[in-house]
Amino acid sequence: MIWNQVIDDYIVYLSLEKSLSPASIEAYSYDLSKLKEYMEAYSIAPENVTLEHLETFLSDIYDKGFIQTSQARILSGIRGFFRYMQMENLISTLPTELLESPNPQRKLPDILSAEEIDRIINRIDVSIPEGHRNRAIIEVLYGCGLRVTELVSLQISCYFPQKGFIRVIGKGSKERLIPIGRQAIKATGIYLTQRNDLKIKKGNEDILFLNRRGSKLTREMILIMVKRAAANAGIKKTISPHTFRHSFATHLIEGGADLRAVQEMLGHESIVTTEIYTHIDQKHLREVIKLHPRAKKIENY
Repeated sequence: MIWNQVIDDYIVYLSLEKSLSPASIEAYSYDLSKLKEYMEAYSIAPENVTLEHLETFLSDIYDKGFIQTSQARILSGIRGFFRYMQMENLISTLPTELLESPNPQRKLPDILSAEEIDRIINRIDVSIPEGHRNRAIIEVLYGCGLRVTELVSLQISCYFPQKGFIRVIGKGSKERLIPIGRQAIKATGIYLTQRNDLKIKKGNEDILFLNRRGSKLTREMILIMVKRAAANAGIKKTISPHTFRHSFATHLIEGGADLRAVQEMLGHESIVTTEIYTHIDQKHLREVIKLHPRAKKIENY
């Protein structure tokens, strides 16, 4: 299928069947043109779009600074477009079914404290077959600030524990080196001894994190695992794999890390995207200002 033809047919459907206003149709047309440009850049046809493709597209929209209301509108248009394709028998399953909506009330999901992350990691049951793997996954998610797509695609040949780095292939096939801490290295090392006992399926030999059948993990598997681990630790916040990436950046900047260094580790094209982490913890800033000499309690003024 050709993107232009399918989008044009959908716009006609919105006009004739849904009787949308010209302004609404123009907005949907503009948003779908962004989707088309992104997918065509990676040679992805409309019928081959997956949940993972859509999540990386929305992540790209986020990184470019689209406000939450715009993100929500774009997502609504995408959902309608693929429902139309299913109705016309152009696709059999909806790639949008598990796509999460952005919350227009805040720019970022909840951030976990270091204590909450410790609780999650410590409550993982390492007696079950996938226990050490799950612990290593969360240590790497939080310790390196990876996107979930980057995590499931992480290769053993890009893991350098002796040097304390991993090589990550991010959006647009751009590579970056990220330091990996001792806790993540330790957890991953324990998991790797168990990984050697797996019967690894052909084509997955270099994939670091595998399921029990020796295949590459999916984003959905990571999401389910993370939510289950958070629930077991009694965490009531809305948690996703991306929460650990946000927590990684937040804790680094709160600790005084250079903004440019954090930008490099996160793989943000623009530092404007990274700057958001300087504004998300006002309580921390209020505590910091108490250290200023002129902020101390005044007596006998």
